[in-house]
Amino acid sequence: MPYPDLQSFVAELERRGQLCRVRAEVDPVLEITEIADRVSKSAAAGNARPPATDPVHGGRGGCGLLFERVKGSGIPLAINLYGSYERMRMALGCESFDALADRIQALIKPEVPSTLMDKIRKLPDLARLAGYAPKVVRTGLCQQVVHTDDANLLDLPIIQCWPEDGGRYITFGGVYTKDPDSGDRNVGMYRVQVFEPKRTAMHWHMHHDGARHHRKYAARGERMPLAIVLGGESVLPYAATCPLPPDVSELLFAGFLNDGGIELVPCRTIPLEVPAHAEIVVEGFVDPKETLLEGPFGDHTGFYSLADRYPAFQVTAITHRRDPIYPTTIVGKPPQEDYYLGKATERIFLPLLRVVVPDIVDYSLPMFGAFHNCMFVKIRKEYPMQARKVMSSIWGAGQMMFTKLIIVVDEHVNVHDEQDVLFHVGANWDPRRDTVIVDGPLDILDHAAPFCGTGGKMGIDATRKVPGEGPVREWPAELEMTGGVKELVTRRWGEYGINVK
Repeated sequence: MPYPDLQSFVAELERRGQLCRVRAEVDPVLEITEIADRVSKSAAAGNARPPATDPVHGGRGGCGLLFERVKGSGIPLAINLYGSYERMRMALGCESFDALADRIQALIKPEVPSTLMDKIRKLPDLARLAGYAPKVVRTGLCQQVVHTDDANLLDLPIIQCWPEDGGRYITFGGVYTKDPDSGDRNVGMYRVQVFEPKRTAMHWHMHHDGARHHRKYAARGERMPLAIVLGGESVLPYAATCPLPPDVSELLFAGFLNDGGIELVPCRTIPLEVPAHAEIVVEGFVDPKETLLEGPFGDHTGFYSLADRYPAFQVTAITHRRDPIYPTTIVGKPPQEDYYLGKATERIFLPLLRVVVPDIVDYSLPMFGAFHNCMFVKIRKEYPMQARKVMSSIWGAGQMMFTKLIIVVDEHVNVHDEQDVLFHVGANWDPRRDTVIVDGPLDILDHAAPFCGTGGKMGIDATRKVPGEGPVREWPAELEMTGGVKELVTRRWGEYGINVK
């Protein structure tokens, strides 16, 4: 099962030897980043690469860190808690990502009961589904201590990540908003730059739901209520980062992952509800007109995103549990903690991607691509130009639209082995015949794009070519030993006296 709150998760990490306590005093300005960056990269790069579709070994990512004494604050700080495959599985309460993907597959494509007995057997599943919705309760741990007039963000151990950052940032908070028309909740994970004890800038991309909600409030000339939630059930940070389909609630998905609805408590100063088991909640309003110059910020691309103007957020209250832990994260050149969150999404969301693009057998977002820069896709090729159809479908599928390079290979290629993919690019790709270049939306953090948020994308068809795909010569067979000889050598291996480590 996932963990009911951050402190339960931290305690279990420590019990399993996955947590390091740092008792020396550390500076939240840069020093914590340098320590966490070294720890997250402490495993060799090969260990961060999944050896199979559902990695069990490798991807150690160092240990989770709990800094007990942070200069300028009396609150301990946790970082890199999600920075390995094992810790991601623990947080999500699953033995394997593939098992969780199977649960999602069953949810989106349930078997239709054909008999009365089958329908009766389905009743418990339907009852459980109904139980995934969030539940509003009267009180919660997150409001054991309440600060209003004396609320001060600088009492929190908020870090400055990189030397040229514009200041200190809240980096691992779930940002809670509501659509003013429908009342639908949204949870996103956006960075928040702190300017004053009660004043911040909210950074969100134009494509995000938080930005869409703000545009609606701004059109009305109204302040938008917003809450920043730190901690809570161990599934919440993951749910906040998921590229969910439109109209699918992050809190409902979190309840699905949690195997039970997330308990929410009404905020003290704004008309929103937040997770009752959170460590810290920052309440306030986003101004409809005022903006602040936010940034630069050292981003997951490995480069600084440039400063720009973003909406101002005024704090009205800070609530927290007694003796809270402040969770944070850093992003930068991978592998970092966000790499493992992204890899979990890659595995878990394969069934959802197949609903949109059923041709896909498997896919991989390689580490060097920093999520949006590159995608490897394998298909079971059945007709000419199928690879191009798959590229177009991916570029039309939600946040997949930001993918700058798509490489499509045949089903026998291991998309989790970069060398295998690149071998087949070299073998099967003719640059003139098999390259697609299109224009479209890009991640606004892509500094190479000619315009902010838009530019070119490339698709490479590295599949075996068939008639109908342009000039195609006789295609040779790929080298492969017969299965009978493989089995013979396997049986007789001990006779050869060859020691291969």
